Amino acid sequence: MAAEIGRKNKLEKKMKRELSLLAGLCVIFLLAYFLNFTDPRIQNAIMEAFYMLQWYARYHTLACVVPAMFIAGAIAAFLNKEAVLRHLGPKANKVEAYSVASVSGTVLAVCSCSVLPMFAGIYRVGAGLGPASAFLYSGPAINVMAIFLTARVLGLELGLARAIGSIAFAVVIGLIMAALFRGDEEKRQTAVMQLPDPPPAKRRLWQSAAFFASMIAFLVFADWASPSQTVITKTDGTKMQVAVLIETAEMVRVQVEEPVDGLKKGQKLTMATSEIVNREKATPEGYEWAEWVYQKRWWASFACLAATLLMVGAWFDRSELQEWIGQTWGFAKTIIPLLFGGVFVTGFVGALIPEEIVARWVGGDSFGANLVAALIGAMWYFATLTEIPILEALRGLGMGAGPALSLLLAGPALSLPSIAVIYSVLGFKKTFAFCSLTVLMSAVSGMIFGWFVA
Repeated sequence: MAAEIGRKNKLEKKMKRELSLLAGLCVIFLLAYFLNFTDPRIQNAIMEAFYMLQWYARYHTLACVVPAMFIAGAIAAFLNKEAVLRHLGPKANKVEAYSVASVSGTVLAVCSCSVLPMFAGIYRVGAGLGPASAFLYSGPAINVMAIFLTARVLGLELGLARAIGSIAFAVVIGLIMAALFRGDEEKRQTAVMQLPDPPPAKRRLWQSAAFFASMIAFLVFADWASPSQTVITKTDGTKMQVAVLIETAEMVRVQVEEPVDGLKKGQKLTMATSEIVNREKATPEGYEWAEWVYQKRWWASFACLAATLLMVGAWFDRSELQEWIGQTWGFAKTIIPLLFGGVFVTGFVGALIPEEIVARWVGGDSFGANLVAALIGAMWYFATLTEIPILEALRGLGMGAGPALSLLLAGPALSLPSIAVIYSVLGFKKTFAFCSLTVLMSAVSGMIFGWFVA
């Protein structure tokens, strides 16, 4: 019976991979066949896609994605599945499981691309769909610094609504996902229990805890975002306070935060890096500690890395390291191409939709405006804290308070890159359910919020 279940699962996974490959090839063919590459808008969109991909590779891959892959590999290689099932499995104590999963973001404070590999890791070793979904939503959504900056920049009501909504959404989405797919989860739990156990632990509990804590601390510090805006000085002597949105090797995309030389607040500006002769930080009052951590983040990261390497050298043997590297590579070759492809598509599509048009779509507090805002948030990739200046500009162009909350609730947890990865882990039905719940709940919450703050 167990062997039959295993064969069936392998066939289903192979079929999903083949269908995904076919769909990808069809999309590439249709784009190559129909796109008018002489159109300046298409040419600009292609360049924007490569700009965004380079920005992602330079500022998020090595510091965020790669460490998360190693953590996911360690979870798959070293965590005992009985322990995972006991605390996060379908039959675990719900209060314990959902409490841990729903507040994980307050500890991690990382973006969705860092949470995805860890989600895949705990799901692979037996975590229930409900707690795993709660973790998947809460990891990037409940970022304490982002919530407080939202309150400071966009208003106390919006910051408070974001905090309450994020925690509540994590629990509610997890519970609904578990209820919708109860039958599938029972079959998956049976299959997980048939998998061979990893060898008996050669380390004490405190050693394993220290090992994982050191790796997670490395990820948190490496992915630490600056709460500050930037004051740049150009070669012509012009000074301007900006929020940096994208930076590549040759160009910087910024949003002007204070009017200067005919530029309005919220206006986007692209300049060559060679035009900038000096950069200074403009740190919001009360966030000096966060900026100090940002300035020292690499020292803290290197200390965590050194501690991890010392523990690996002292406590792990060659066979365990080979298993760890194998699991890490398995996650990397599946997830990283999807992240890169999703970021590329996000840059391409985003360049074709002017910000002014988006602002018109999300004006007012109707359900339609909130639904559009939630869908935009679910498609777009926001690096940690960049959603705040972008939303500030959209609010200035006429975006309603309700749609702003809808975007804040849907945006951090979902994006085109993350949806592609979630699909590779959960399959179409579960991915569709998770995304639909996130978008619809965000839209309804935003509409209700708009009624009270209008």
